[in-house]
Amino acid sequence: MLIDILQILLAVTGTGVALTRRPVRQVIALGANGLVLALLFMALQAPDVAFAQIVVGTAALPMLFMVVLASMRMDRRREDRREGMS
Repeated sequence: MLIDILQILLAVTGTGVALTRRPVRQVIALGANGLVLALLFMALQAPDVAFAQIVVGTAALPMLFMVVLASMRMDRRREDRREGMS
């Protein structure tokens, strides 16, 4: 029963990642998907895989994507300022 619920949640969060258009919301949805996947691994009695999923899929990867998005925004602002000065 619990595994079925987690599989449905995993399908919903995965669909949310695929259908979301805003990059920040996609990263948040990706983190939620990673968390649900980690819970599924725990329900399947694989705590080592669940821990790795929490560290990588729920924390590290979304954080890396957020840093990249922030960097892209800063670069865009710099280009806008350069164009305004010309």
